[in-house]
Amino acid sequence: MDPHKTKLPFHYLKPGEMFLGENPTLVTTLLGSCVSITMYSQRFRVGAICHGLLPSCRGKGRCDCTESFRYVDCSIRQMMGGFHQLGIVREEIEVKVFGGSDMFSSDEKTGISIAVGTQNVEMALKVIEREGLRLLVSDVGGSRGRKIFFYTHTGEVLLKRLNETDGVAFD
Repeated sequence: MDPHKTKLPFHYLKPGEMFLGENPTLVTTLLGSCVSITMYSQRFRVGAICHGLLPSCRGKGRCDCTESFRYVDCSIRQMMGGFHQLGIVREEIEVKVFGGSDMFSSDEKTGISIAVGTQNVEMALKVIEREGLRLLVSDVGGSRGRKIFFYTHTGEVLLKRLNETDGVAFD
C-alpha cells in the first residue's frame, strides 16, 4: 500500500499517545529514541499503536500514573486492556516493535549509562515476553529515526528510516 494514495482516515500519533482503531485508519508517527508498539487482531481486524517516550513509570508493575502512554511498560499493559475489553485474547494478538534509536549519547553528569532508546527497547521486549505476547517483527536500535505508517485494519506497518540530512526533529 502507498500511504500517500490512501483514502483512509489519517491520524498522526504524538509522543505519549495511543490509538486503538476499530475502523480502518492509517496512523503515522515519527520515532527517535521513543518506541512504538503495534498490536493487531486478525480475527477482529482491530489494531492499536502507542508512542512511548520512556521505559517505565516506576509504578511497581501497576501503572497508576496519569500519563501512562508516555511509558513503554504502561502502554503495553493499557493496550492489552483495550483489546481485552473487545474480547480479544492475548494468544491472537500480533505484536511489532519499532524505534529505540540511540540518538543521544550517554551523559556522565547525569549518570545515564545506557541510552534511552536502548532502555525503551529492552523494556518493550521484557514486557512482551512477560505477558506472553507473540512478537512478529521488530526494527529497533541504530542511530537513525524512523517514520511509521500503521494500517489498523490489516496490521501492516510501513517503515522509512530517516537520514540525518532529512532535517526532521525527533521525540
